Amino acid sequence: MATYAERPWTARYDAHVPKTLAPYPDYPLHETLRQSAREVPDSPALVTSAHLPVLGRIGSALTYGELDAASDAFAAGLVEIGLKKGDRVVIVMPNCTQFVIAFYGILKAGGVVAATNPTYPAEKMQFQLNDCAAEFVVCITMFYKLLKEIQPRTSVKKIVVANIKEYLPAPAKILFTLAREKKGGHYLESLASGDLWFQDILTKHAGRKPSVTVAPSDLAIFQYTGGTTGVSKAAMATHAALVANTLQCSAYFMGTAKKRAPEEIFLGAIPLFHVFGMVAVLSFAVGMGSRIILVPNAREIPDVLGAIATYKPTLFMGVPALYNAINNHPDVQSGKVSLRSIKFCLSGSAPLPPPTKREFERLSGGKLMEGFGMSECPTASHCNPVYGENRTGAIGLPLPDMDMRIVSLDDGETDVPVGEVGELIMSGPQVMSGYHNMPTETQNVLRQKDGKTWLYTGDIARMDEDGYFYIVDRKKDMALIGGFNVYPNNVEKIISEHPAVLEVGVAAVPHPEKEGQESLKAWVVVRPGMSVTADDLVKHAEKHLARYEIPTRFTFVDALPKTVVGKTLRRELVQMEMAEREKALNNKGR
Repeated sequence: MATYAERPWTARYDAHVPKTLAPYPDYPLHETLRQSAREVPDSPALVTSAHLPVLGRIGSALTYGELDAASDAFAAGLVEIGLKKGDRVVIVMPNCTQFVIAFYGILKAGGVVAATNPTYPAEKMQFQLNDCAAEFVVCITMFYKLLKEIQPRTSVKKIVVANIKEYLPAPAKILFTLAREKKGGHYLESLASGDLWFQDILTKHAGRKPSVTVAPSDLAIFQYTGGTTGVSKAAMATHAALVANTLQCSAYFMGTAKKRAPEEIFLGAIPLFHVFGMVAVLSFAVGMGSRIILVPNAREIPDVLGAIATYKPTLFMGVPALYNAINNHPDVQSGKVSLRSIKFCLSGSAPLPPPTKREFERLSGGKLMEGFGMSECPTASHCNPVYGENRTGAIGLPLPDMDMRIVSLDDGETDVPVGEVGELIMSGPQVMSGYHNMPTETQNVLRQKDGKTWLYTGDIARMDEDGYFYIVDRKKDMALIGGFNVYPNNVEKIISEHPAVLEVGVAAVPHPEKEGQESLKAWVVVRPGMSVTADDLVKHAEKHLARYEIPTRFTFVDALPKTVVGKTLRRELVQMEMAEREKALNNKGR
């Protein structure tokens, strides 16, 4: 029988994947950009596009040489206005050229990037600004007013402001200025004293580089967790950790023989402010000198499809909700938009329903691989093989140089036999340094054993004999129904197999009649043009699940609450249930 220490997964690697990449290079993350700029300076790095009447979709590109020079200038400007090594800089931007320039500029200046969701309400935005003690913020114009409102309650001293139109192609920039800038809240007549325009910094410091020495051991990012089960925490990662994971991704997908791949085209739809987009798209692509097609809002499916139709991406990193939306769009179903340029895709951040995988692969002819990653291990730790066997329900094989164990849920120490469930713990070169200002939480998840740092993921998982891993559920989401452990993830997978189900979320809620006990409830989104009843879903589930695993109640909804990367917020589902109960009780008492 296989053991975890034997790393049985390496025997299942594709032929191009090395078992180890050690020793890892001794340089900071932004050196990958400098290397690509030296080797493929004239290759497009970032493409900004827009769809215009009559003209259709048009775009403009920033080359690797231009990106390196612009981020140098931005770094020099940050140093001049007072940024000190180790200072945190918050980026409040969607996927755009300015985000990437700012990202690498901050790193080159010795700063720490703390990218945040630009759609956050004031309270959440203020929390993250204060939590990381940011003195500098880089944003686009439409978020400037919000930031100025909360600035007096934070330590922010200066805000650098860009306009989203700056890198649009000329015709689109003109149209945006005339028709959308004021209407969409992008227009700013002036900035408050002390704040600066993004383009003014680039112009003033053009041709300059910062004289800052950044070591691989220096912090590079504060990545805030999704907060799906509580307060969002800032996972701290060093340059060395991000370089390691960038190289792990590149080796797993492309091998190590080819250092640059300017012919590859990444669809940049997953948010770059999320660690999945930051590493598996931005850092991965930049390290290979590949092109990124920037999509500011992946929820705008017509824009995503327009980018696919025009630029023919070859690599697509996304989430199940996005793949599902593309599968079901009329333009894709009718063949108007072809997905055939896509060679392979990685799905992460949430479990990939088998029907979604099958349909996307049918439509694209490419391979959609389920993987796994965490903000605490930025970002990827597992993936199914590119050319080898993809096992249904598996998150795949650990990346090179990673150790994995499944330990007892009772003591957190004892390895469980292969095939049995327990908590997934992992060790590797990309594991975070800890949570910012949270020593207790850090001690809970980072533990030393046998000379290694082990990250306790909080995920219930198992490994099969060949080294494929399967996420069963989050420890916090496991339900106790009639004395039996039930995993909502598995229940969701079964219900999602029903042809009328577009999406489903399952969570344990307090039993409506038996005090102190739990029951399962399912929230179901039905496919357009189809219908299904709770009885239909129960009958379907009975073929695959034990009786105690089948939800006792179903609610049909228009959409599920999700994080920005498509992970279902079970906590909000439970809150919806409790709000409904309270409302029912109030009505009953009248």
